[in-house]
Amino acid sequence: MLEKADLKNGERILITGASGGVGSAAIQLAKRRGAEVIAVSGESKFEEVRRLGADQVIARGQSLLNSLEKDSIQVVADLVPGPQWPELLEVLARGGRYVASGAIAGPMVELDVRTLYLKDLSLLGSTWQPKKVFENLIGYIERNEIRPVVAKKYALRDVVNAQEDFMAKRFSGKLAIEVANQNL
Repeated sequence: MLEKADLKNGERILITGASGGVGSAAIQLAKRRGAEVIAVSGESKFEEVRRLGADQVIARGQSLLNSLEKDSIQVVADLVPGPQWPELLEVLARGGRYVASGAIAGPMVELDVRTLYLKDLSLLGSTWQPKKVFENLIGYIERNEIRPVVAKKYALRDVVNAQEDFMAKRFSGKLAIEVANQNL
């Protein structure tokens, strides 16, 4: 997402879903690039999100315009879309880049096309990356420049419990299913 949006040193990025697995990685990767990170997460996860490197944390569901000025963000990395989507475009600066990779809060959004063209925005989707991006990511982890955040591991036979915990959203990071050498 950050590569596709061409996030640069010194830019401000807003990351939604910041306490999840992808969001926690995005925070660390954005800080590694020298960006100022504004994260959106549930209030109970603020401390973990700050430890990952967020410079500012905004409560999920709170109006972004109460915490941020219009036109103050260069990149939005959106993992959730949903009802808050129009505000994401309001905080984007002229020439800003919006990149989406997920839709857990709702796949349908409404766009005032005038916002798109008058602010000269770029809207990007991100599901695939070149091999180089993955190789770089592995290198960052191996050199302890970033760390994957795994909240809990489950045996494959406990996948129902994992799904229930996922839906409850009381964790930060990823939930992992271990499948090697298990008696199912």
